[in-house]
Formats: sequence, C-alpha cells, structure tokens
Amino acid sequence: MNPEHQVIIIPFSSDLKEPIKTLNIEWLNKYFKIEPKDERVLSNPQEEIIDKGGMIFYAKYKDAIVGTVSLLKMNDTIFELSKMAVTDSVQGLGIGKKLMEHCIKAAEENHIEKIIIYSNRRLVPAISLYRKFGFEEIPVDEGIYERADIKMEKLF
Repeated sequence: MNPEHQVIIIPFSSDLKEPIKTLNIEWLNKYFKIEPKDERVLSNPQEEIIDKGGMIFYAKYKDAIVGTVSLLKMNDTIFELSKMAVTDSVQGLGIGKKLMEHCIKAAEENHIEKIIIYSNRRLVPAISLYRKFGFEEIPVDEGIYERADIKMEKLF
C-alpha cells in the first residue's frame, strides 16, 4: 500500500484541538443534536479530557485528520470510550476499526479494567463494531446523554 494512503493513529496535541470538535459536530448534526455536555467537552478537550486523565486519538489519512476517539477517565480503572467519529468521505476504509484497536491497546497498556460506551441503537455499524471487539450490553444509566439508549462494557 502506498504510505500516503495508510491510516495512522496519533495522539492529541495542543495544535490538534479543533478536529475533535469538527468531526463530532459533523456526525451529531447528521444523526442527533449537540447536547450541552457535548459542547463543553468538544470546545475544551484539553481541560475536559486530557487534564482529567483521559486520552484523545486521531486517525490521519492522506495528511488529513479524518477520525477521532477519546477515552474519558471515570476513575483509575474505568474509562468511557466517547467522541468517536469518522468523516463521511472516508467511511468504509476500516478507520473506526483502527481507532478501536488503538483504544483497546491503550487500555491494556494503562491497566484499565473496564471500558464503557454509551450509544444509540440507530448507529447499527457502530454497535456492530463494538460487539466485534467484545463489548456486551448492560443496563443504561439515565441522564448521561439524551441520545443514549444502549450502554455497553468491555472487561479486561
């Protein structure tokens, strides 16, 4: 494969503050609406995710940031996989799978015991991806996100 056509996963840096917001707003506007919690986290990823012990990763393809995912720290052993988005123009290239593989590896390296995900059943490809990586459905907590009608977890 031509190296410029490879997808590489890179960590968040202060010069890459905007892609998490633009990528997530793209899909939120397409399927749902932007909730106050989304606006707060996406506008301040350094303060809301990184400074609280979380991680943000980006997928880079042809010198452009085309995908993102975050691991939000809930406590020392539980993280929430959140803010996963891949721009429409490159969907179908396995970028979501690469982002998920990277998160699983990061969880193992950081001795995370559980990852949880809040999602919506309308997002069939995403739910299928989560199941392929060993996530299982558990009862949903009320009031986390209006759009969340499914909660999943993966134990390590």
